[in-house]
Amino acid sequence: MRCSQLLGVALLSVCASLAVAGQGRLLATGGASSLEGSAGAGITPWAVLAGYGERGEWGGDVFATRVETADYRLDVAGGAVSFDNRVELSYARQRFDLGTLARDLSLPQNSLSQDIFGVKVRLFGDLIYEQLPQVSLGIQHKRQKDFLIPSLVGAQRSEDSEGYLTASRLILGGAFGYNLLLNGGLRYSRANELGLLGFGGDRRDRHSLLKEGSIAVLLDRHWAVGVEYREKPDNLSFAGESDWADLFVGYFPSKNLALVLAYARLGEIATLDNQNGAYLSLQGSF
Repeated sequence: MRCSQLLGVALLSVCASLAVAGQGRLLATGGASSLEGSAGAGITPWAVLAGYGERGEWGGDVFATRVETADYRLDVAGGAVSFDNRVELSYARQRFDLGTLARDLSLPQNSLSQDIFGVKVRLFGDLIYEQLPQVSLGIQHKRQKDFLIPSLVGAQRSEDSEGYLTASRLILGGAFGYNLLLNGGLRYSRANELGLLGFGGDRRDRHSLLKEGSIAVLLDRHWAVGVEYREKPDNLSFAGESDWADLFVGYFPSKNLALVLAYARLGEIATLDNQNGAYLSLQGSF
């Protein structure tokens, strides 16, 4: 199923299931949608939950994302729902076009895809109003759908689960008078390139504890700029796996729409180096 079709299905599903979200949370504090479907920035989740629902209310979003590098393309679509500003359920479908690599090596498949099912629970704290930052625990189950190529390069399994713990704090006026969002997390994972190249490898077949985080400055009610970093495992001997980083600009014209544009530095992916390029994501929130 194409990303546009999947986004349409997600929109219908979310609209049918959600009540009108509350208006109490500040604009942009619902974040955008990460590549794996959870609320956050682009390559990392935040401790916030999808949408703008408060206590006793539903919230949610649907999204579509494209990442274009020199040799590859990643398309992602999905959505998330949250209730009571306490629990978030998310889903994302990723499709990774192998582009140059598939043509040069005459690979049996020209793309890889996977499904990601997630749950995130706010444990304690608040993004703004309590002494402690908002802290959330997430679990993601990933199913790689095209396992032939990952198995040939050393991946040990086609599906796996991973967990992450993340903390977020919005400091009002914390950056020369502008609001400052700080986010940091730890991930317990053995996914190769998010899981698109399977899980575990011939070099290492165990979960690693990986660091990730982001910083964003909210220039006004509608604009945010920031940076992200995500540490990656290195389980496969056929190619290195680089840590990821990006520089992003987020535009939030209303609580129903968010647009994120980023320059992503993804390094080496499946033997091809310097995979840097553009990231564009569109999100509708309810």
